[in-house]
Amino acid sequence: MRNTTKITAAVLATGALTLGLTACGSDKGDTKAKASDPLVVAATPVPHAEVLNYIKKNLAKKAGLNLEVKEFTDYVQPNNATEDGSVDANYFQTVPYLEDFNKKNGTHLKSVATVHLEPLGLYSKKADKVDAIKKGGTIAVPNDADNESRALRFLAANGIITLKSGSEATATPQDIAKNPKDLTFKEVEAAQTPRSLQDVDAAVINGNYAIGADLNPAKDALVLESAKNNKYNNVLAVKEGNEDDPRVKKLAKLLTSPEVKKFIEDKYKGSVLPSF
Repeated sequence: MRNTTKITAAVLATGALTLGLTACGSDKGDTKAKASDPLVVAATPVPHAEVLNYIKKNLAKKAGLNLEVKEFTDYVQPNNATEDGSVDANYFQTVPYLEDFNKKNGTHLKSVATVHLEPLGLYSKKADKVDAIKKGGTIAVPNDADNESRALRFLAANGIITLKSGSEATATPQDIAKNPKDLTFKEVEAAQTPRSLQDVDAAVINGNYAIGADLNPAKDALVLESAKNNKYNNVLAVKEGNEDDPRVKKLAKLLTSPEVKKFIEDKYKGSVLPSF
């Protein structure tokens, strides 16, 4: 009985050792497979997906990156998909928007690369300059908190309204202190602001949505947001804990490469500005 016990123990020990070695080998294989797996990135169509598709076509293979681009047309789904792991990263938003989204939704997203700025613009089909916007007119602004406060600060910076002191960071139409033209502000989803131009006197439109609607911010905007000291640069973001994913690091490097800088400058001609 004693000898049987010894033999059984030896067999079990050998089996455990073999299993341990197999597990270690499997871990190494998984790690290697992960590095070569497709990196799925959520992006809004213009300019984000266009920039990513340029990288996919021209730079990714040489860098050893298998890049997949998944397009979204709103500002909510890309973050939710990144949080739940449906995608690996996203490229569509500014840091203030990301921080506000985390705070309101309990998500855990983090910027890993700063790429470009899309200047906010004021557009109109009824006026060819700011002073021509009629008294009592309606201006459409994005309805999400970050972009709305940004839009109102932009209008204030151009003398169209005055905001209550101290309200700038979280401004809403209720924080307007002076409104010389007695304007009404229509809050709409950011993606719908270009369409609203048919129904309002002017609209504050994010650069990506302006370009997607065949507007040229550098030429068509009545006034355009300044790039100087601007905190609204667009970033590559991941869920916290994924910052060191080698695939993410490769994409971050490519997004801030001289080739991408030239692509942005040549394609968008001032409507999108590299910020690296």
